[in-house]
Amino acid sequence: MDEKQVTALVEQIVRGAKGHSGCCGKHKMTLQKARALTSAVEERAREMGVNAVIAVADAGGNPVSVQAMDSAYLASWDVALQKSYTVVALKMSTAELAKLAAPGSPLYGIQFTNQGKIVIFGGGEPLEAGGKIVGGLGVSGGTAEQDTALAAYGRQKFKEISEC
Repeated sequence: MDEKQVTALVEQIVRGAKGHSGCCGKHKMTLQKARALTSAVEERAREMGVNAVIAVADAGGNPVSVQAMDSAYLASWDVALQKSYTVVALKMSTAELAKLAAPGSPLYGIQFTNQGKIVIFGGGEPLEAGGKIVGGLGVSGGTAEQDTALAAYGRQKFKEISEC
């Protein structure tokens, strides 16, 4: 193989790697998607009369976008962030985790692990694209039922957002 062929092959590999996640990065979390999702959930929260904090994390549990509505509880900031982390770390909704973490259940006490970053009540949903978890959504500010409903809405909305 000569130098030109090697260069062409490397270029092809690099271009293939860049395009691997789809035409618009549909199999990964982007700032654009995270912002679109937080805006959609905020609109729904406003309709429900909830002043929420909405957090979106990437596949590594790192925050990508956090939005706090006017008059949201100060404590909701950390709770929303930790919910977005929890769903990525454990690959399940926080509502589902709540059942598994109840006294006498197999994951009882899990909220005391991971430096206290695990949240065991509703309002967190994993975000999937291409059959893989690409991020997490955490919502805090309403009742557990309201947060759970908003996060479930956000999970469905993310499916629309992540399509090309």
